[in-house]
Amino acid sequence: MARKTGSAVSSAKPSRADHPSKPGADQGVAGQFRRAFPPPRGLTIVATPIGNAGDIGLRALDTLERVAAVACEDTRVTVKLLSLHGISAKLIAYHDHNADAVRPLLIQKLKAGEALALVSDAGTPLISDPGYKLVRACLDENIPVASIPGPSAVLCALTLAGLPTDRFFFAGFLPERRAARLKAVAELTAVPGSLVFYESPRRLADALADLASVLGGRPAAVARELTKRFEEVRRDGLAALAAHYAAAGAPRGEVVIVIGPAIAKARTETEDDGNLDALLTQALARASLRDAVDEVAAATGLKRRRVYQRALGLGRKR
Repeated sequence: MARKTGSAVSSAKPSRADHPSKPGADQGVAGQFRRAFPPPRGLTIVATPIGNAGDIGLRALDTLERVAAVACEDTRVTVKLLSLHGISAKLIAYHDHNADAVRPLLIQKLKAGEALALVSDAGTPLISDPGYKLVRACLDENIPVASIPGPSAVLCALTLAGLPTDRFFFAGFLPERRAARLKAVAELTAVPGSLVFYESPRRLADALADLASVLGGRPAAVARELTKRFEEVRRDGLAALAAHYAAAGAPRGEVVIVIGPAIAKARTETEDDGNLDALLTQALARASLRDAVDEVAAATGLKRRRVYQRALGLGRKR
């Protein structure tokens, strides 16, 4: 998610004493900024690349190097990222399956004064992972929590989709079972903005077909392998996208679906006249022609002449 940091950036070159644990840490672009980064304290939420390893920020690298340990979904994934940037850190697995057992241990370390970082396998933590429970536990214990923004598949897909971005709703993963999926989509039909979903490649065609059956012919985009070598964004109507992936088969890579908002249906003159007739019929049943016209004109904001002509027409039909 694109946010501005509040710290001032200094171009002064720090000495090696600033980071005695890493020889030569003052060298290179990252080293030039280290004086602008205060030491991490408490829990720091760190966004990591969603594909291209070069997308990680300088402040994120600095924090991952300085914390006592990094809590991560899969230690094998995180160690690869850290190794690419020359960082050796203690890793603690924290994921859906062990969160309840590991969270108290992390809180204990934080209360003892250790600084920890939280990362996901890719992107911004807390988006479709158990990180929010750790943050909630930290806040309950008055442990400082900071966030270093960065890559997010949701926002990356949204900016590439070519669909309205002023308002959007991220709904995570759709249910696997069709009945539950249809129900979940139906609850989102009135959302006044673009819809964003994560989806499994193997369920993509079925999910798009169900989205089309509920949401109709809305424009949409399917983004996959974002920021990677084979990045692809396919844009079309929901039904056409469903047909494409049904024929082509499940694609490879992580998938994000973006769907345009519902387009408000313009009222036709016939629809307006039908509503006007109903109001006039009710008013004429209890008032004179003149009073009924005045009443309906005031209630609808329509010109009195149009309302009067419509009322005369109703009188002729009778």
